[in-house]
Amino acid sequence: MSERIALISGGNRGLGLETARQLARHGLRVVITSREGLAGKAAADKLQSEGLRVNYLPLDLNRPGSAAKLAEELALQHRRLDVLVNNAGLFPEGSPDKPQHSSLLEMEPGTLRETLEVNLFGAIELCQRLLPLMRRNGYGRIVNVSSQLGQLAHMRDGFPAYRISKTGLNAVTRMLAAELQGENILVNSVSPGWVRTRMGGPNAPRTPAEAAQGIVWAATLADDGPSGGFFENGQRLEW
Repeated sequence: MSERIALISGGNRGLGLETARQLARHGLRVVITSREGLAGKAAADKLQSEGLRVNYLPLDLNRPGSAAKLAEELALQHRRLDVLVNNAGLFPEGSPDKPQHSSLLEMEPGTLRETLEVNLFGAIELCQRLLPLMRRNGYGRIVNVSSQLGQLAHMRDGFPAYRISKTGLNAVTRMLAAELQGENILVNSVSPGWVRTRMGGPNAPRTPAEAAQGIVWAATLADDGPSGGFFENGQRLEW
């Protein structure tokens, strides 16, 4: 996979940064994106100092035209894309161990709109913009970083904006996998579990290195691998 290109949205810190590290160690050339230019460039520089092939491109999923510009630049620099990890996300309701504004009935409508803009609409637009680069070579792996908080099978109260966004992302996984059937572009949702990041908080049980392994697994599936599934640690989850 030495010539394959992977792109990770929100790759400047935490889970995204560790996923970039592990994919690069697998031999992929990795592009990380961030809406914070200095942070994104610093993250790429850090991974380059480890001897890894990583570079940075800007992306702000809240800014119209940003995804289109990213696709243009990616096509210009690399002329292909093999792996897309939709990792960028908001958790506006505190953190799992310190919830805030956690009632659906009390949630501000703007909170839901802002969360959907990044966690759901942003992921959809990236798929739309970047799929032509996958189809050009007849190969692709799309990993939608989801959460067990989005499972309908175990849905309950709390964290409404985040839950709704991840349930929607899981629906996108199913729909896109069906639409791409037979094209050797595999699409799966992956729950990384509860991870010790700025989003997950310091009390989470999993390290980014542990959590990224399931994402890397889905990003490097063989051609006969699953598509349209929901996984954690390579094990299938209920929807």
